[in-house]
Amino acid sequence: MSSPPGGRSTPGLPVAAAATAADPPTPPTGHRSLPAPSVRRSGGLLPGRPPGRPVLSGRIPGQQGGPVAGRAAAVPLWRRLWPLRRPALSSAVAASALAGSGVLILRLVQRQTGTTGLLVGSGLALLPLPFVLGSLAWLNRTARVPVRHLLFCLAWGACAATTVAILANGWASDFLIAHRGARGETLGAEFATPLIEEVAKGSALLVLLPPLRRRHRCEEGRPCGRWRRLLWHRPGGRPAHFRPARSRPVPAGPRRARSSPRTLAAGTVLGGVTACGFAFTENALYLGRAFTADRQARLDAIGLGEAPSLRDFDGTVHTFVLRALLSPFAHPLFTALTGLGLALTLATARRWPARLGAPLGLLLAMGLHGVWNAAAGLGTDGFLLVYGLVMVPCFAALVCFAVWAQTRRTRQPAAPGGGP
Repeated sequence: MSSPPGGRSTPGLPVAAAATAADPPTPPTGHRSLPAPSVRRSGGLLPGRPPGRPVLSGRIPGQQGGPVAGRAAAVPLWRRLWPLRRPALSSAVAASALAGSGVLILRLVQRQTGTTGLLVGSGLALLPLPFVLGSLAWLNRTARVPVRHLLFCLAWGACAATTVAILANGWASDFLIAHRGARGETLGAEFATPLIEEVAKGSALLVLLPPLRRRHRCEEGRPCGRWRRLLWHRPGGRPAHFRPARSRPVPAGPRRARSSPRTLAAGTVLGGVTACGFAFTENALYLGRAFTADRQARLDAIGLGEAPSLRDFDGTVHTFVLRALLSPFAHPLFTALTGLGLALTLATARRWPARLGAPLGLLLAMGLHGVWNAAAGLGTDGFLLVYGLVMVPCFAALVCFAVWAQTRRTRQPAAPGGGP
């Protein structure tokens, strides 16, 4: 006796009876009952599950009993225990590191200025800070950088970057003076100091700007990508740029504005805020030194029988005018070029600007910083010449860029759905 297709016949029953048992007859009322739901069996393909256990819909396979399967099992143990994978723990580690560097820089400055000089220098260094931060806050209306990122950059510049700069500048100066003599001091001020300080300040931008760029893209409905692919893609292939390809269909409705001005403004704001913290600590150090030297000279004059006068504090007044009144935007201008170059690398869709943006911005920042340090040794006339021909045009160009970015923000159409 042959078996019916798709199954085995029941012993002792004819073929017709077996077919009737497999498919019950239709009720006479004209309605057919629905068949029972079929049970899907995994067949032992997933680990940790008996062969006869059904797959439950709406559940993750790794959560249906047995050991965790899938991606969690493939992740190495050291990556699951890595503390930076947890945002709260990574924030605590960063805060602890910044607090430790803050205590260290406070001790280093106090050793050079004294307690009274530290207090006076810090008070005088605070005076130009609200004006610079207010200007960057106005530009941040375009960039919309989160406040926690701004606070991190401010603390990084005031604590971590200055600690690295003071220690590395001291070592570099001693090395150059030991090998080059008097020429080593000039080389340290014009080449080593700009390199060390701009790299120390710009390292904070490498931490914050690429994730912020990906956030901008996600807010605008574009796919996120890795900026490293812009630098290491195959020569014959098309690089994975951050902007969508032209072959992608354009969504219906009002088009979202391009995010390039926003990312460029974010790089400028992050660089400027980092430099504000750096400039505050540096101004406190120089002003505290000048005040301590002037106070000591005044005490010596009183001991020699000379009458004290306001001219005894000429060094403090000269340092305050030079650093707080004439050049409060010097360090923010330098680091803003670094942030602008890195933002150009992240935002542009062209190959060579993407490759040359970040290194060119850093080189411009170091070059302008070196010119500014060299101008201090040219006397009053040379300093004013460099100030008028170099610093003022660069600052004017930065202001024009800020106005352009703010104008682009006001002209952007409203995003559909009320998004940013």
